[in-house]
This record gives sequence, C-alpha cells and structure tokens, in this order.
Amino acid sequence: MAADARQERLADLRRKRGLSQEQLGYELGVSRQTVSKWELGQSYPDFQRLVLLSDYYEMSLDELVRGVDVGDVRALNESEKQISSIYSDVERGKEAALRAWRAFLVVGSVILVLFALVVAYGVLSGGLFVR
Repeated sequence: MAADARQERLADLRRKRGLSQEQLGYELGVSRQTVSKWELGQSYPDFQRLVLLSDYYEMSLDELVRGVDVGDVRALNESEKQISSIYSDVERGKEAALRAWRAFLVVGSVILVLFALVVAYGVLSGGLFVR
C-alpha cells in the first residue's frame, strides 16, 4: 500500500468513527499532534498504540498494518533516535553550563568575601586609607 493511501486510511478510520484527532489521541493516551503525525506519515505508532488502535477499530493488527513499508518505519525510527540523541546532548550541555555558572558564583562570592575581609581589616587596623 502506498504511503499516501496508508495515511489516508488512518484518517478515514478515525473519521468513520466521527472522531477528531484530539478525541482519538485522548482515547489512546497521546496528543492530537501525535495522531496528526501518524496520519501524515511523519511517525508511526509504537507497538502498544498499534494494539490499542486495532482493538479500537476492531480489526486485527495485520489488517491495520498491512502495506506498511518496514524500511520507512526503520528509517523514521533511526531519525527519531538521532533527534533524541541531539536533545540529550543539548540537555547535558545545559546541565554542564549550569554547573559551571554555579561554580563561578561560588568562587566569585568567596573572592568578594575575602576582599571585604581584607578591606575591613585594613580599615580597622588603621593601615588602609590613612594619609
């Protein structure tokens, strides 16, 4: 089955039930955007969602996924892994930057306290700022 026909089939199944993408998403525990991505062929349901869809539409898994190009699913899965990896790298970078910022604040605070103590000692001992 061509990708366009498969995508249209998912949308047709949903429409025949009189559901919006949001309503179907609610039934399956996913967002409206996720349902939209399935219908546009931008992503595929995971196995758990496939089972829920087949139960919901009262059809076998085979009927539901017949004609799905496994190569497309694999390629999309690889893309999602790469995107997930990028997000993980960004999050690790944010955490490292936050740790560096905190270390900078601690070191800066210690230096300011030491400087304040030196100035206070100098003023109190009369050695600083005396002409």
